[in-house]
Amino acid sequence: MDITLLVIGKTTSREIAALTESYVSRLRHYVPFRIVYIPDAKKGKAADEAKQKANEGEMILSVLQPSDHVCLLDEHGKEATSIEFSSMLQKRMASGLRRLVFVIGGPYGFSKAVYDRADSLLSLSRMTFNHEMVRLFFTEQAYRAMTILKGEPYHHE
Repeated sequence: MDITLLVIGKTTSREIAALTESYVSRLRHYVPFRIVYIPDAKKGKAADEAKQKANEGEMILSVLQPSDHVCLLDEHGKEATSIEFSSMLQKRMASGLRRLVFVIGGPYGFSKAVYDRADSLLSLSRMTFNHEMVRLFFTEQAYRAMTILKGEPYHHE
């Protein structure tokens, strides 16, 4: 199974980008993992929030394949402990799924079309984080999940 993280825009913070890449590199020892960057749908003078979400949604949907399991990282999603998240990944891997896609939306969230395409929603916290930090938090949690599944001493209960 391949894991893909779809994100809107590049990471502008060099520090966050370096830490995220560190976890991506570690993750690749366990599973094929990549981050796909979708260009910002810049808010123009005539564009409004709904139009920006719709534009970003079209770009997100254009990269998805029909067989993908799509999980939106969303504040309204299900919260999970690290162990529960690792169990969810294990179930997806055992199911024969070819690609699991996690999506971090833009600053205004997801369009209705993206919500309609989603197979599941996952919340990393009830708090709100900036989108660049979510990339770091998610890659660290994905790495942690893999170490849990392998019984390696990274996670402590």
